[in-house]
Amino acid sequence: MADPDLAIIGAGPAGMAAAVTAARAGLSVVVLDEQARPGGQIYRDVDRAGPEHGAILGADYMQGTTLTQALRSTPVAHIPGAVVWAIEDGFRLSYTIGDRSAQMTAPRLLLATGALERPMPIPGWPLPGVMTAGAAQILLKGSGVLANRAVLAGSGPLIYLVATQMVRAGVPPLALVETRTAGGDLIRAMRYLPGALRGWRGLAKGLGLLAQLRRAGVPRFTGATKLAVEGLDRAEALRFHAGGRDHRIACDTVLLHHGVVPNTQAARSLNVGHCWNAMQQAFVPVLDIWGGTDRPGVFIAGDGAGIGGAGVAEIAGRLAALQIAQEAGHLSKAERDAQAAPLRRARARELAIRSFLDTAYPPCPEALRPADNTLVCRCEEVTAGEIRRAAMLGCLGPNQAKSFTRAGMGPCQGRYCGLSVTALLAEATSQSPDTTGYARVRPPLKPVTLAELAAMDITTSQGDQDDRTDRHQPTHEQDRQA
Repeated sequence: MADPDLAIIGAGPAGMAAAVTAARAGLSVVVLDEQARPGGQIYRDVDRAGPEHGAILGADYMQGTTLTQALRSTPVAHIPGAVVWAIEDGFRLSYTIGDRSAQMTAPRLLLATGALERPMPIPGWPLPGVMTAGAAQILLKGSGVLANRAVLAGSGPLIYLVATQMVRAGVPPLALVETRTAGGDLIRAMRYLPGALRGWRGLAKGLGLLAQLRRAGVPRFTGATKLAVEGLDRAEALRFHAGGRDHRIACDTVLLHHGVVPNTQAARSLNVGHCWNAMQQAFVPVLDIWGGTDRPGVFIAGDGAGIGGAGVAEIAGRLAALQIAQEAGHLSKAERDAQAAPLRRARARELAIRSFLDTAYPPCPEALRPADNTLVCRCEEVTAGEIRRAAMLGCLGPNQAKSFTRAGMGPCQGRYCGLSVTALLAEATSQSPDTTGYARVRPPLKPVTLAELAAMDITTSQGDQDDRTDRHQPTHEQDRQA
């Protein structure tokens, strides 16, 4: 089999929708995804976990089965468990499955790499027993496990969803500690309420989650400041100030969350242009109306293009696939535009609530500007104070910060500390985030061992991939037999 017409990285809602749309238009499509089964983070493991935990995870989660079923019934080569660690000109993709690496080439590339939870550096956040709210969801979806005696802290609708899922599972959180302020953030968001009413279903869902939490008697604190996790060898309590007094909640687990941000590492490695989105407090790629970038042949769809949610991601994947099919000669412009028109209307409805949410649930200010003794780069154990001192010594951007402090040089390659480093330097140097910039990303995008490199079969074609794997669910034994 020849190289595919289109390679897609990521099998979340954007990647699955794009793959199905492109394949139905006549393109040969390969989807590489790190997970064992399609779904991405939002629909993670939905085919397996859905029947068992669907009542806990909710109806929105179960909608992912529509996409996974479409992927299975469409002639798409899905390669699960594939960690893409390099993208070179061509586009030649290097990836690892299990203990061996392989390569493939495609003339067109769609990045559907989704989002990352925004790191929330507060005192005590590196302690065992502290994790993100999204990580708690992964445990539930992947293993049916929920944290006991947990406190949810931060900002954003996700903490309501996770708290409600915990209530349904019979393990309610000890409390919700929100950094959002009713008197400030919510009032500022009201100017976007008329537009948000177009997306009234999203508002209704949020109000429904809050009602469930009230009925369950989950304590809720708003406008919390001075958050800190206490403990010696592990998390023992969350300390904070709210309602004019100090609080301390003893717990075994602290679940932190204050939003998600686009995962831009793969796009950055291709030198795709990015700009600062002030409302979402993150860098986003510069795209055209189809998800095309300033790098010909490279498209981005889903939350990796800017946070919009699962519905927007699915639509963006379909729109990008239509443009790719048109460029490849499989659709006329008229056919593309006719299919795109209802998708654009649906996308506008889905995005109507976004400005309201982004304003009503901003990131925690104290985590965006952590105290000097708080770690921001956990890989290299670099504190916020070290970043600020580097700025005083003349460090103007994250690339220089690597030399000054090694921030961003650990295994995560700056995925988790990158925005914090940019924000700290921008504030210290009185520059904009765009001027300050982001750390330069080079391969490998993910850690890769010498053994995996040595085992690479550089002659492996996509046809070989099809021979050694089931199109949708290869086994590790089949991988070893390649």
